[in-house]
Amino acid sequence: MKATEPVKILVAALGGEGGGVLADWIIAAASAQGFPVQSTSVPGVAQRTGATNYYLEILPVPHAALQGRAPVFSLVPCPGDVSIVAASELVEAGRMLQNGYVNPQKTVLAASTHREFAVSEKVAMGDGRYQDGRVLEAAAALSKQAILFDMATLAARHRTVINTVLFGAMAGSGALPFSREACEQAIRQAGKAVDASLAGFAAGYEQARALVSGQPAALAPEPKSVAGSIQPASARVAALPSGVQNVVAAGVAQVMDYQGAAYADLYLDRVELILQGEQAHAGQPLDVTRETARFLALWMSYEDVIRVADLKTRRDRLERVRREVGAASGDPLHLTEFLKPGLDELCSVLPPALAGWLRRRLAGRAGKLGVGLHVRTSTVSGFAMLCVLRSLRRWRPRTERYAAEQEMIGRWLAAVRGLLAHEPRAAFELALCGNVVKGYGETSERGHRSLRAILDDVQAHLEGQPGAAAGDVSGMLVGRIAKARKAALADPQGQALAQALDLPAPELVAHPVRFVRRAASS
Repeated sequence: MKATEPVKILVAALGGEGGGVLADWIIAAASAQGFPVQSTSVPGVAQRTGATNYYLEILPVPHAALQGRAPVFSLVPCPGDVSIVAASELVEAGRMLQNGYVNPQKTVLAASTHREFAVSEKVAMGDGRYQDGRVLEAAAALSKQAILFDMATLAARHRTVINTVLFGAMAGSGALPFSREACEQAIRQAGKAVDASLAGFAAGYEQARALVSGQPAALAPEPKSVAGSIQPASARVAALPSGVQNVVAAGVAQVMDYQGAAYADLYLDRVELILQGEQAHAGQPLDVTRETARFLALWMSYEDVIRVADLKTRRDRLERVRREVGAASGDPLHLTEFLKPGLDELCSVLPPALAGWLRRRLAGRAGKLGVGLHVRTSTVSGFAMLCVLRSLRRWRPRTERYAAEQEMIGRWLAAVRGLLAHEPRAAFELALCGNVVKGYGETSERGHRSLRAILDDVQAHLEGQPGAAAGDVSGMLVGRIAKARKAALADPQGQALAQALDLPAPELVAHPVRFVRRAASS
């Protein structure tokens, strides 16, 4: 790089990660060297609300050497002409790659490999996560040098914000036009959380230096495998084949935490029935049993108001909230839960007969019953209210929601066992359909409708072609069930599922847009 060419830095950070502070540190370090520097920021939603781009240009020549001349800097980055791209999260790095800012002849890419999932990933009915591997491959191919590691882990280890580790990685890459000491002095001059910030900076710097020199990265140990972290919960689990033992052990732990030992025994009873059918008709590798056990555990621990109250009052959840907001153990913390219970939530904890009577009594008014509540769970009264809801756990088997969920679970499992006798591949696809039912409220109802339609279609095809060989019928169902499952997970309105199953298209639900005139100020 020519001595008179500016160093161009583009930082992509999410809200709350200190991107603005990082830009200030870079400005302070450059100014301390006497270098001309300019910084701009562009807020935007990008992958999720709160993402902001910070763009800086530094001329690595002291003002005194310019003899009164002043450089003219750009206010925006130009694709392919950025010296350093720094991203606080992997998909933010992917966004920079996609927009062409990373040049294989010029750009050093420093990015964290951890994920903060976007709203679009979270709301997907199936697995909506972006493929991390594609971003990593593109980063290696499109950058001059890629400094990639889990910066969030290092930040948490040193009780600091990720911007400190990212700053250290940028300095450790050697692409900044000033020394490590200048960067550390900029952090000291800022005067905020200096010790923790310096620790995070040093961790990021050393990690980047190790990657630049070709040494193996030495981060936190890999998460323990399921086999190492979950021990068989009972003799029944230990007696299962090794290919399904870990998944079933995790499922037992899940449902036992949800409802207790008797519920865990019911879970094992159901898994063992599927296992017996698969061993009798399919043998190894027990894929149907494994996937059924996975989705059965999730389904049996469905979310209701009792479960929500239980999770919100757990100690580990409260400690996580403290960590996320950066509150020390002795700091006061005000926590407000936003709840909007409606008719479905009320009926879900009532006996079926009483819930049915209440629904008939309030027919046509269900949409008007939801009341927004702001519950201060940092107060005794607010926390006690959730504890009362949590205590209804023993009452759950008598509720309407419990009866409806168990009935649908029983039908799904019976269909999986029935298909095992015809074609294990069709049974495997139907086992995966357990992922269709999830969530609560309208999401749960939609999942039940979708699965019910798939089960009805399976039954109709098995009963409607008595002259065809069972293998032919089931072989046709393999593709049909897979297509229906993907359609159900892709389209919340049900149009794609109806097309896949040759059903009448459901009526689209219109959501009116309301414009409200702002009240005139007095």
